[in-house]
Amino acid sequence: MASKRPNSRRSKGNGNEPRIRYAVVGLGWIAQSAILPAFAQARKNSELTALVSDDATKLKALSQRYGVEKRYPYDEYSRCLEDPDLDAVFIALPNTMHRAYSEAAARAGKHVLCEKPMAMTEKDCQAMIDTCREADVKLMIGYRLHFEKANLAAAELAQSGRLGELRLFDSVFTQDVEEGNLRLRGAEGGPLFDIGIYCLNAARSIFRAEPLEVSAWHESRSCDARFAEVAEMTAARLRFPGDRLAQFVCGFGASPVSQFEVVGTKGVLHVSPAFGIAEDLVHCLTINERTTTKTFPARDQFAPELLEFSDCVQTGREPEPSGEEGLADVRVLEAIDESARTGRPVKLAHFERARHPDMSQEIRRPLGSKPELVHAGSPNRES
Repeated sequence: MASKRPNSRRSKGNGNEPRIRYAVVGLGWIAQSAILPAFAQARKNSELTALVSDDATKLKALSQRYGVEKRYPYDEYSRCLEDPDLDAVFIALPNTMHRAYSEAAARAGKHVLCEKPMAMTEKDCQAMIDTCREADVKLMIGYRLHFEKANLAAAELAQSGRLGELRLFDSVFTQDVEEGNLRLRGAEGGPLFDIGIYCLNAARSIFRAEPLEVSAWHESRSCDARFAEVAEMTAARLRFPGDRLAQFVCGFGASPVSQFEVVGTKGVLHVSPAFGIAEDLVHCLTINERTTTKTFPARDQFAPELLEFSDCVQTGREPEPSGEEGLADVRVLEAIDESARTGRPVKLAHFERARHPDMSQEIRRPLGSKPELVHAGSPNRES
């Protein structure tokens, strides 16, 4: 069955196809700082048409800023989805809301671009995949670094043989999260689901394989009230095919660090910063005791998501990163959490992904100016 096509009675981009019209659902920090501004860089095939939030101040201010007439509170989401002038939704809600809002959109015939983590359980991820497939709509998960040159180049280098036989992946991703931030709610999964997913996805991309077994630990300082519901830190060790190991630490109570290292039998690649949204990303490569450094200038990482997804809707291609990619991470995150809670290693069922990120996915768009936020702020505490 062919994919649902957008109504053609509307404005067109630079190509022959009409633009895909989006509702951005959720107007928190990530939506305001990155998603909404990205539409200016994705106007070739993407158009911001509606906003959904329970904050009336956000709706009024942001609709005026971006020239969006249609705005809805959450309890009118179904009315939003009935709009024939809407083709797709960009879900930027708390993690626990991803499944319900994605499935509602799919059943209404709207294509779904959903922030990561895709959902909180493998079961929820599979349900989202099945619902979108049954509704004949496209589903893509918002892995912004799958279009970012620095991370794609790291995976390409790892597979090139220049590092020799790959032996170890090691990563640290920490933030100092502001008290009261929704990321500190227990249901949202803590640092593991919020930022640990970056470390895990990078390891899977570098090794081009799925882990066989995990061991993990949750740690918190009892004196810090921020961590009453979630762990302050999670450490994980993953065993991959080919006798390779990956390990990472993610946390919400330390100075910001964003890095990973790939160790082979002939060399080492250190990437720091590695996961930033609006900062230069840097490679430090050491082979035969000679070290070279390469900087990848900051760029817009969200416009590429819109450009790719809209093109998939227009042409009928299957999006990548797909729902299966989102599920591949969540199943491992669940196993890591189980290991940390039980104190025992967890073996994973056999799982394969036919596709992994490569340089063909790179899309380059310039970084725009930093927008003023409305009733939202960075998750990081002020220094």
